[in-house]
Amino acid sequence: MSALIDALQHWARVQPHAAAWEGAAHTLDFAAAAQQVAAWQEKLLPLRGRGIALALDNSPAWAVCDLAALAAQVPVVPLPGFFSAQQLGHVLADSGVEAVVTDRPQAFAAFGTGAPIVALGEVAGEPLWAVPLQPTAPPLPAGVAKVTYTSGTTGTPKGVLLRREALEAVARSLVWAAGVGAQDRHLAVLPLAVLLENVSGLYAPLLAGMTTALWPLADVGLRGAAEVDAAQLWQALQRARPGTVVLTPQLLAALVAQVEQRGLPTQALHFVAVGGAKVPLRLLERAQAAGLPVFEGYGLSESASVVAVNRPGAARLGSVGQPLPHAQVRVAADGELWVRGAVCAGYLRQAAPALDAGFWPTGDIGAFDEDGFLFLTGRKKDIYITAFGRNVAPEWVEGELTQVPGIVQAAIFGEGRARNAAVLHTSLDDTALAKALAAVNAQLPDYARVHAWVRAQAPFSIANGQLTPNGRLRRPQIQQAYAAQLAQAWSDDEGAL
Repeated sequence: MSALIDALQHWARVQPHAAAWEGAAHTLDFAAAAQQVAAWQEKLLPLRGRGIALALDNSPAWAVCDLAALAAQVPVVPLPGFFSAQQLGHVLADSGVEAVVTDRPQAFAAFGTGAPIVALGEVAGEPLWAVPLQPTAPPLPAGVAKVTYTSGTTGTPKGVLLRREALEAVARSLVWAAGVGAQDRHLAVLPLAVLLENVSGLYAPLLAGMTTALWPLADVGLRGAAEVDAAQLWQALQRARPGTVVLTPQLLAALVAQVEQRGLPTQALHFVAVGGAKVPLRLLERAQAAGLPVFEGYGLSESASVVAVNRPGAARLGSVGQPLPHAQVRVAADGELWVRGAVCAGYLRQAAPALDAGFWPTGDIGAFDEDGFLFLTGRKKDIYITAFGRNVAPEWVEGELTQVPGIVQAAIFGEGRARNAAVLHTSLDDTALAKALAAVNAQLPDYARVHAWVRAQAPFSIANGQLTPNGRLRRPQIQQAYAAQLAQAWSDDEGAL
């Protein structure tokens, strides 16, 4: 039996009338939540062989479907709302799921078989439908509970295979790290389709018997993967009065600016976890000065989300904390971090990974201090992480840009930034270039779009050190050469957010 289902049943007996999941209009107490999960478990059993894709806004319905699928041993493929139509098509074809369970059936009708869309009933006042698919890919491997898709090196998402035991191990560690109990409340600010919120904001609170506010993303100020209404985020925290919340660096920056102007939205906050990308030290200092109890952490989808996190009584500014109880981290000779404990079963449709004694290579570079606090110093590969926690493969975006006549070369940057910026070698004038960028951006998911740009003063070449002999971009050299122009472009663009 799943530890999560055990916990749901336990809390339904111990505190049946305590709120489990609060929606915008309806709330499920633990007794009702357990009843709904049991009922939907029966509905989902016929899909046990291939699994379902889950495309819902944050809501009690998301929680019920996710937990019901877990109880029925039906694999779940969450579909982030910020994926482009092309990415969604790839995920549905690659995963081989049998149906999309959604509150927006017409949005997925084009991916279906043409068979009638099935009305599944309501959860907490929210009607749900199943859009039938016609899978051609082989079924998912046995024992997989969830497939979370992350952007690969070409911008095509790849599926990370996660087992129930790994997800539960991380959730247990997070309950310990945050020091939470049944008296606490959590507000889900990130999409539940994002693994970090799924584990930190649904599974961990359930184990602890907490109440989780699962409001639509628009109600907490989130717009896609790269826009935030800071005032609305502050107001949502004031209304929900959570003790815990999980933020990306950009969301933290938005909240800090609000708190500096308006004060804390609630005195209940005691654990604001920040992850998904490196947090600027100055932002952490501002957060602390404003009275926000911020704790930076580190993780990756391949290790079922969180690996390390600062916590009350064990925090060091600038570090990502100490490894959680379930995790072991070692540093290879080249500085790469390798992780063991709750690691994934590999990538879907790819050969099983060659692990070293169960350790998974993260691609991140870091080191421990004498007290066991982990400090990140960079990424081994070119993929970078935006301030919203989204992976961006620059080669993919650059390839889209250089397909435009008149854009000869492009280099994309955005590590830790709210928006991406490009250095462009182009013959287009400003008006034509703006139109070209708008056309390219329309084909990209929002987190990969280019909003700021500077003109290259000369082509990237071997002679100026900006190309390798085989024609690959030397990114550090390009970024250094245009550091001042990029900084100004980011300042101008992000100041308009």
